[in-house]
Amino acid sequence: MKIAVIGGTGLIGTKTIAILRAAGHDALAAAPSTGVDTVTGAGLDEALTGAQVVIDLANSPSFEASAVLAFFSAHEANLLAAEARAGVRHHVVLSIVGTDRSPDNGYFRAKLAQEALIKASAVPYTIIRSTQFMEFLPSIAEDGQKDGQVRIATGLFQPIAADDVAAIVAEVALSAPGNGTVDIAGPDRAPFNEIVGRYLTAVDDARPVVADPDARYFGSRVEHDTLVPQGEARLGPTNLTEWLARKRGMTAAASA
Repeated sequence: MKIAVIGGTGLIGTKTIAILRAAGHDALAAAPSTGVDTVTGAGLDEALTGAQVVIDLANSPSFEASAVLAFFSAHEANLLAAEARAGVRHHVVLSIVGTDRSPDNGYFRAKLAQEALIKASAVPYTIIRSTQFMEFLPSIAEDGQKDGQVRIATGLFQPIAADDVAAIVAEVALSAPGNGTVDIAGPDRAPFNEIVGRYLTAVDDARPVVADPDARYFGSRVEHDTLVPQGEARLGPTNLTEWLARKRGMTAAASA
């Protein structure tokens, strides 16, 4: 089966394509670097020719509120129109847990607008809302850095490993469209500051983590359950201890 992976050269895209190809599917990596631009439409019809499933993993090059909204609006409108022309039977998109609970976050608002376009389309769909990836813990720590401390919000956090995200995305893509939303998360739920503290300890980073209820998460306020599933969710198998052990192993190998 041909599956077009929009954003197929990114973190989740490359992992998803590897899983699909190993299972014998024709998985196409569609991205500007491979000649497919969903914002302009360039190369889009060619990429979707013969595709039965589209996995939508595209991301905005800018996180500024108006720019990210313009990106996802143009991207999704062009992509859905091309899917209708190509007769695509399942649109799978990766979104964010809590995207409907953070009105002060421009990126989340843009993802919510993207979801609305998908729901209004005639193309059958499944929306996968994921918690943050464990792989983003380093950038989260850096974003919280101030005066030698790492200030992190105290709301709940439940990160998921990128490998687990890719595995679930691939599985959903090979299933019938649900015309609904699935939440996915990692197995460990704890205060945000505690998880970041565990990460810094694991990589021998001595900076203290300060629990700050007013600390921002990439500019957005984090309430108690903003970033975690509030109802039923599918949990990835990789826990934080396992992921941190792998991280330590990779760091040791790189420095050897």
